[in-house]
Amino acid sequence: MDNYLDINKNSWNARVEPHLGSDFYFVDEFLKGRNSLNSIELDLLGDVKGKSILHLQCHFGQDSISLSRMGAKVTGIDLSDKAIDAARELAGKCITDTKFICTDIYNLPNVLNEKFDIVFTSYGTIGWLPDLERWANVVSHFVKPDGYFIMAEFHPVVWMYDDDFEGVAYNYFNEKPIVETSEGTYADQSANIVQDYVSWNHPLSDVLQNLMDKDLILENFREFDWSPYACFRHVEEFEKGKWRITKFGNKIPLVYAIKAKKR
Repeated sequence: MDNYLDINKNSWNARVEPHLGSDFYFVDEFLKGRNSLNSIELDLLGDVKGKSILHLQCHFGQDSISLSRMGAKVTGIDLSDKAIDAARELAGKCITDTKFICTDIYNLPNVLNEKFDIVFTSYGTIGWLPDLERWANVVSHFVKPDGYFIMAEFHPVVWMYDDDFEGVAYNYFNEKPIVETSEGTYADQSANIVQDYVSWNHPLSDVLQNLMDKDLILENFREFDWSPYACFRHVEEFEKGKWRITKFGNKIPLVYAIKAKKR
């Protein structure tokens, strides 16, 4: 899939406008000061005041800006130029100094010459990347010695199922690119967009081993039987802000989180 970057950039560019207007991203509340980060990642991040943070695949920057509001010096990067334009506009409205760069993550070392206390990524990010060895190399490149990589991500078990969770439709392992066409978007199923996209499933072993191979020492690994987002079909909110797939209850993991220290 030599053209996967173009396909996915077009897909994410098409999502920016409906996402900005969706309840999922609560932009009006965000402008009034609501923090977009969840307890899962906040617990691992701790006090970020005065820390430098690189936020990979930041979409239109809500989490990046939230980290800035918490006192961090933040740089967010994303493939989508429309998302980065929206992020810069949002940061201006929020009166933060959050910096944003539009680039493919694999190209980032060619356009950014800086090291960070924390490299951060969250929710629906690595599935757009074909090669986790290259990804882990980028992560390690930007983390200062004794700095941290922190990640919250949807669990690969979830991506094995079809959209209605009626059966296993995809390989748990990274067998090949998954090329599909989607209508609407996770933030607004009724959005009038139809987009092609290319993604990859990555087992936990690939995530963890590639990070460890790049001198990142695992300090904390957690799995959760709930998601902070109602971004899947057929979910129920069993506690405030905690969602599960109704038919599975607490039987499968939906999210995992990692904290690793640079050797």
